[in-house]
Amino acid sequence: MSKSDNNIRSERRKRNKKSKKRKRILFILVPLALLLIGSTVYAVNLVNKAETTAANSYESDGREKSELRDEAVDPSEDHVSILFIGVDDSEHREENNSGASRSDALILATLNKDDSSVKLLSIPRDSYVYIPEVGYEDKITHAHAFGGATATIETVENLLDIPVDYYVRLNFNAFVDVVDELGGITFDVPYEFYESNSADEKNAIHLFAGEQELDGEEALAIARTRKLDNDLERGKRQQEVIKAIANKATSLSSVFKYDNVIEAVGDNMSTSLTFDQMKSFISYGTSGDLDIETLNLTGNDMMLNEIYYFGLDDTVLEENKQILQEHLDLD
Repeated sequence: MSKSDNNIRSERRKRNKKSKKRKRILFILVPLALLLIGSTVYAVNLVNKAETTAANSYESDGREKSELRDEAVDPSEDHVSILFIGVDDSEHREENNSGASRSDALILATLNKDDSSVKLLSIPRDSYVYIPEVGYEDKITHAHAFGGATATIETVENLLDIPVDYYVRLNFNAFVDVVDELGGITFDVPYEFYESNSADEKNAIHLFAGEQELDGEEALAIARTRKLDNDLERGKRQQEVIKAIANKATSLSSVFKYDNVIEAVGDNMSTSLTFDQMKSFISYGTSGDLDIETLNLTGNDMMLNEIYYFGLDDTVLEENKQILQEHLDLD
């Protein structure tokens, strides 16, 4: 064989090796490219869906800003507060027969932009407080029945001397659907108990004590029950459930579930946040470990005119006011 033939064969082998190498690279890159393109398309569709959902859920509270603010805040730059109002619109609830639902859960969240931290203060539903909407003291749960989200916001601001910049109102259907769409949450149930489900079917939910996976109905049951303790403990559990949902929602396994989660929330939510304002909170979930601290009020049971109320401890109330004011960097 001539030297030129050897050179030709050598070049051919090199070309074949390069060709195989290119094929191997393409074999790896093509699926990655498809995955990337697919994820990008998914993300675009997700954003479009989220924007539509936010637009449909938007409901102005009639204020340009809180009266406790000198000027309007921008969540992309400022520390802000959000009042989460959980309502039970079930037709089975007696108080809803008139069409005016009470708030079954109230949690004020303050968000600090500098350190991406969140503080959650649970307010017991039977707290005896002044309600500006009607001009007298009553259970804070009644504020929503008297005047919806606006009356509830005014009551919370009067109680805590903290501006409520935005509100998010969710009914229990959203709670159940979101947990189910995320594939459930892990939660340490404190004791065995029976509880009604979201349709008010008595004792439909039966949970045992211990850490376990909860579906939507079970998570709702642990968030609303107070048969074996009290409203304070229920408030603490609601905070822990929120943290469990947040942890699950920010996990990698939940990324491709957001589509259904957004749909579940959108059907059961109203909020004074616009879509652009919502996007400002993305940094809280992408800056590393999200620092969430839970706060609680304490007090004593009290009876007035044979009606039960929860009397808040003034000292603990003032301590929590101070914590929230400092977190929002208020003067």
